[in-house]
Amino acid sequence: MAWQHRYTVLGILFAAWLLCYVDRMVMASAIPFIAREFQLSALQMGTVMSAFFVGYAVMQLPGGLLADRFGPRRIIVMALLSWSIFTACTGFATSLASLLLIRVLFGICEGAFPAAASKTIVTYFAEREVGRANGMMLMAVQLGALLAPSLVAVLVVTWGWRAAFYVLLLPGIVLALIVWRFPDTASSAQRRLSTQESPPNDSVVTNQERAVAPITRIVELLRTPAVRWCFATAFLSNMATWGLMNWLPTYLLEARGFSVAQMGTFMPLLFAGGASGYFLGGQIADRYFRDSRRIPVSCGLLLAAGLTFLAASADSGLTTIGYLTGAFLCLSAADSSIFTLPLVIVPRNTAGSAFGFVNTAAQCAGFLSPLLTGYLLDTSGSNFVLMLYCFVGCLALSAATATRIRQPRNS
Repeated sequence: MAWQHRYTVLGILFAAWLLCYVDRMVMASAIPFIAREFQLSALQMGTVMSAFFVGYAVMQLPGGLLADRFGPRRIIVMALLSWSIFTACTGFATSLASLLLIRVLFGICEGAFPAAASKTIVTYFAEREVGRANGMMLMAVQLGALLAPSLVAVLVVTWGWRAAFYVLLLPGIVLALIVWRFPDTASSAQRRLSTQESPPNDSVVTNQERAVAPITRIVELLRTPAVRWCFATAFLSNMATWGLMNWLPTYLLEARGFSVAQMGTFMPLLFAGGASGYFLGGQIADRYFRDSRRIPVSCGLLLAAGLTFLAASADSGLTTIGYLTGAFLCLSAADSSIFTLPLVIVPRNTAGSAFGFVNTAAQCAGFLSPLLTGYLLDTSGSNFVLMLYCFVGCLALSAATATRIRQPRNS
């Protein structure tokens, strides 16, 4: 019964993450049609895609603080409902200004979700299973990115780009109702985990712990060296991750001479590699590196750097796809542990805040990377090899910062 209950929770979180990324990535697929209707320039298109990250990054730490203070279930329900509403509102946009405002608000609403979801993982799963549970949940990140283009293509051809945003309101409402009707996460988890082993770090969150001022929690996080190094590692690795995800289609079309059909055939391989990496990374870290998760992080990032370097110098486009698929697998395996570390290096009652703090770094990178990469390509005459070498540098630096993460032995 305990196994079924905990993995039912994991399945719900997986579905919520899947919807989260489908809702997020729909814009990347719909933006050409939106640009045609609103007559947007390339810079304006990039601004629309980056606007989401403004709200999303700003809300990461507050989302974690709210999850620690009020419990994750309420925050997840509020996030699901509000971001689904603003997803649908995107279809009502009539100008660039309204589109930017909606995207920022959409980012704020969705930004409360990740820390609350990870807080739920800590609540329901013992420390020996946190990594694999987190990795399985985060597989949805890559699968959502894989599904969004196909979904948008069907909807745009059938009903137009606005319909792609309207239809995503209903799944959000349904998921919010499922989460709301579920038993309270904290009390249920403690009852079930008590039959197996104690939850990580500490047990029940008391009213006194809930009353800790947000500024106190933030100061505690900033004074924890391991959390700071996680922040640096997440920022550098995601500079490469988001650069690759946003610019790979353009790279394959312009630098490697792929047709649109070929790109549609081979891009899913990259996301499938990423999904496999999240799953394998969580399994390996929990089994062999529970007390030293920085090792799979560093190794994964170094392997991703090497494979990206080989992709930049490959002779053929198909060879490039092979190397980049491996790079996505290794990068996601490392990310699995990067986003597990904040959950196990601090007491459980501050896990949401720690995850939100580290994820802030990742989302700041998500905002900066597409813009800086675009500037690099403009000033270098579309030198895509130089772009990939810059990503190699980011990955190598992030591997170095990961070696500085010191995980408490009793976590």
